[in-house]
Amino acid sequence: MQDGAVFPWRGGNRFALLVDGPVFFPRMLEVIAAAQTRVDLELYLVEDGVCVQRLIEALVGAAARGVRVRCLFDGFGSLKLGSAARAQIEAAGIELRLYNPLRWQRGVRNLFRDHRKLLLVDEHLAFVGGTGATDEFWNPDIAELPWHEVMVEIEGPLMQDWRALFAYQWARCGERRFWWPSDPLQPARIPPSPSLGDGMGRVAYAAARQHRDILRALIRSLNQSRERIWLATPYFLPTWKVRRLLMKAARRGVDVRLLLTSRNTDHPPIRFAGQRYYARLLRAGVRIFEYQPRFLHMKLVLVDGWVSVGSCNFDHWNLRWNLEANVETFDRTLTREAEECFIADFAESREITLEDWRARPLLKRLYQRLWGWIDRLVVNLLDRRR
Repeated sequence: MQDGAVFPWRGGNRFALLVDGPVFFPRMLEVIAAAQTRVDLELYLVEDGVCVQRLIEALVGAAARGVRVRCLFDGFGSLKLGSAARAQIEAAGIELRLYNPLRWQRGVRNLFRDHRKLLLVDEHLAFVGGTGATDEFWNPDIAELPWHEVMVEIEGPLMQDWRALFAYQWARCGERRFWWPSDPLQPARIPPSPSLGDGMGRVAYAAARQHRDILRALIRSLNQSRERIWLATPYFLPTWKVRRLLMKAARRGVDVRLLLTSRNTDHPPIRFAGQRYYARLLRAGVRIFEYQPRFLHMKLVLVDGWVSVGSCNFDHWNLRWNLEANVETFDRTLTREAEECFIADFAESREITLEDWRARPLLKRLYQRLWGWIDRLVVNLLDRRR
């Protein structure tokens, strides 16, 4: 695979939406325990705790059976993975590479991060979504976990594309200009949407600011929407074009709903910065729901029968600096499961109305103005460095 390639739609796949760590982590460990030839794991957040220890034990067990195990962890997101865990990985013969370890000489290039979350087992099973290996996502000793997340289990022809995506990044990881494509990029041409059916899927990805296949696919789907646009993201800092298309769709009668974080968030300043968009969206007819029980960490989009789920928050920070990966589908089973997930989460959310928003306290208005101004300032400064 060359960086910049656009993956095609492939039929004949099976998809299953796995909601929350107690569902997807035991399943992932079960699949690793049954691996026969190879396991590839690419993660952003990897931290010491019960979750990562169970994961390492499964990987070590696979390696002991002769399975080739490769781990690609982000250099910043794995800072809290201790030396004992790293030694255990290396002693087992597991291949470990870090994407962009922090170095002061790199300056602003330290912002390039691998935000993908992939588990590929043998030649038939993939798991794609937004999880990390931390106790916030899964700890069997905790009854109610603080983070709400989803993963998609995939079986079928799409495995060849996930393998190609991982293999390319694995090879590029040690290169000096790892963040820059080795071949000139051409504008991404998104393949035409297939007819609705079962088993149809596509790998969509982002490679920092060099390749935005994943964003172009979203924009096309928003443009073509007829009935609904339901979008969940933990960090609501969308591009201007995405905001405009959401408002345009709502004005033409599409059911546009945003599922966002409440005060249960790991980055309050980002939440405040994104809230500066609420008023215009609400006036256009967009409905905004803030999920109450836990931190909403999932990245899930449902546009009519099209589903996109993975690591991408569709915010301007992700798209500038991060490697991202989503699976897109036209699959009736996954569409139904995504719809059920959204409906359950809307029921546990507080809908923000325009009247509510106009009545918000002064202190909250000040926070939104402050963090919104800082967000714009930093973005403008970074754009000048391009």
